[in-house]
Amino acid sequence: MSRIPIDRSPDLQRLRETGHNVQVSDAGFLLVRDVPYVNSKREIAIGTLASNLDLAGDVTVRPQDHTAKFIGEYPCDSAGVTLSVLQHASALFALGDGLVAQHSFSRKPSCGYYADYYEKMTTYIALLGKHVAVIDPDISARTGRVIEPENVQSPFNYLDTASSRAEINDITAKLADEAVAIVGLGGTGSYVLDLIAKTPVKKIHLFDEDRFLTHNAFRAPGAPAIEELRKQPLKVDYLKAIYSKMHRGIVAHPSHVDAKNVNELRDMSFVFLCMDSGAAKRVIVDKLEEFGVPFADVGMGLYAKRGKVGGMLRTVLSLPDGRANARARISFAADDANNEYDKNIQIADLNALNACFAVIAWKKLRGFYFDLGKERFSSYTIGGSLLVKADIV
Repeated sequence: MSRIPIDRSPDLQRLRETGHNVQVSDAGFLLVRDVPYVNSKREIAIGTLASNLDLAGDVTVRPQDHTAKFIGEYPCDSAGVTLSVLQHASALFALGDGLVAQHSFSRKPSCGYYADYYEKMTTYIALLGKHVAVIDPDISARTGRVIEPENVQSPFNYLDTASSRAEINDITAKLADEAVAIVGLGGTGSYVLDLIAKTPVKKIHLFDEDRFLTHNAFRAPGAPAIEELRKQPLKVDYLKAIYSKMHRGIVAHPSHVDAKNVNELRDMSFVFLCMDSGAAKRVIVDKLEEFGVPFADVGMGLYAKRGKVGGMLRTVLSLPDGRANARARISFAADDANNEYDKNIQIADLNALNACFAVIAWKKLRGFYFDLGKERFSSYTIGGSLLVKADIV
């Protein structure tokens, strides 16, 4: 659980100060526990109201969603009749942190929105409480109890409200127990980092010994100032400084991976190879196969002809049950002077697309996305917008 939004948001602070048992889950939901309601047997029961949070950093903004989730039986009035005024949907709604709501309530204000979360939550509490008061006027949601453990395990510096808004916390959690390595932080590798940093993986290891120079600025995410480029920072340090603002688990390794240090990849759960072909790459692939570590190899081959750029992007997913076939798709050729990519054509869009293919393949492997075809290889041809995929097991 995280205390920061409660301390810094007046509406959440007001909920707490008025005696409500308020928590903000690490999954990005506002929880009000100890909420009394009447069940179908005309008994007073205790439930929990939940709402996803809209934040500006770590401070609440006006709620964009007027609905709320409820953990408990469906509430009734004092006579035991279902409160149809609140009905929206009854199903299992995963709220993250092991919490599951059974119902969704909908009570939209006449103006169309709630001014803040104090108004939203107390409105729902009051609708339930007025029927409780008929049976026992001394029971209230204002218990004054505060139970809020700190979750120091979160990889993020602030709440992932995107997953809570989309109600996919349980799906996102499939990515949590990961130690991912990105070998090579050129255009594609830097975009892989951009995407991975927005997932709850525990550690993101960056391997590259090169410096971040002007040409890198035109094929990597973000927009460095000229003063930053003049300092010629190492890529791993420059990118770690950016993405550590969001993700706590980024580890910089200012070195290329070769036979001397390839053992540092042994304990990784997944590796993205975003590097040039050549002898060093062959060493890494040999060792990753030996270690039993799954990896994705990405690359592109481009050419300039008649004043236009063409070529192909590719992604190879190498898993223990299909190493030989995956290796057949991986390029180990020495640097090719005729490859326009090596001449630093500024192709940020292709780098980003290549990174997306690789990250999607990893997420499919982890069960985040549907994977009906279980393909291990994909290629995208620019000129014909042709996407070819294949299962290479």
